[in-house]
Amino acid sequence: MGGHAPGRDLDGLAASARAALVRRIDAGGARTADPRWREAFAAVPRHLFVPYYYVGVAGGYERRWGGSPDPLARERWMRGAYEDIPLATRLRDGEPLSSSDQPSLMADMLAVLEVADGHTVLEIGAGTGYNAALLAHRLGDDRVTTVDLDPEITESARRHLAAAGYHPAVVTGDGARGVPDRAPFDRIIATCALSTVPQAWLAQSRPGGRILVPIATGLILLTVSGPGHAEGRFLPTPACFVPLRGGGGPGREPLRLGGVPVRAREDDLFRFLLALTRGTLDPQEAHALWEHEGRPRRERYGITVSGEREWAWLDDPEGPYAWPLPG
Repeated sequence: MGGHAPGRDLDGLAASARAALVRRIDAGGARTADPRWREAFAAVPRHLFVPYYYVGVAGGYERRWGGSPDPLARERWMRGAYEDIPLATRLRDGEPLSSSDQPSLMADMLAVLEVADGHTVLEIGAGTGYNAALLAHRLGDDRVTTVDLDPEITESARRHLAAAGYHPAVVTGDGARGVPDRAPFDRIIATCALSTVPQAWLAQSRPGGRILVPIATGLILLTVSGPGHAEGRFLPTPACFVPLRGGGGPGREPLRLGGVPVRAREDDLFRFLLALTRGTLDPQEAHALWEHEGRPRRERYGITVSGEREWAWLDDPEGPYAWPLPG
């Protein structure tokens, strides 16, 4: 890399930091049960996808930049690029607009997809291009498509991918519509939050395909059983992602928790239920259900898509607890 101070071996630092990141991901156990994913995280240089990023500090964000004239600042940038944390890469009005997700969470998501040789994958939300690079390393460039609405994001993702030696298809467009020209897909993975599962994704999935999407601070893993039909349960893992831009993104209205005990207001699992049933249950109804059912964990909830109907449920798709997802 150009511009390094004499005596500063940033390439060596990158290699050691990448190895340390893989060890941290390995500590999660099943995340890297497929050795091909371990190889991908060990090989793909995350720092090439985050030439600058923002880290939270008191009162806002601090920008770290790989092109800083200060060699110590460049080292902080390099070390930070391999921390097991999400890295904000674009801000708008003080809020993250795009990010490189937490690597251990990315490893969890890639593992549950159960990707196999020969599969084709559509990623919704190109971000920095890092996740597409991991997929391309595992499957090959021609098997991976990533889409984002923002042309600046797709252009920078292409540059980052090319710098790292990967060339998957990078498409500018509304992710909620998928990429019909590249369909069908064996796997679809969204790295941005939605409120519903777009019908276009089911139409572009092969039977038996898997769709992984963040909804209501959780991750739902759906199996496509036929045209217009998919069903699955939430993973235990909590997850908060930047909303999808374009059709299908969730609203940002704050949760109103008047009348709910403080203990419940601060409970992540209750807030998950409230977010999942927003518009169907009010906070008091959601709280009563949550207490009655023993404060259920995420994996007891699921989603079914059948034709034009789409609903969330607790324990059983046919009830007694089921809620239509917002259209």
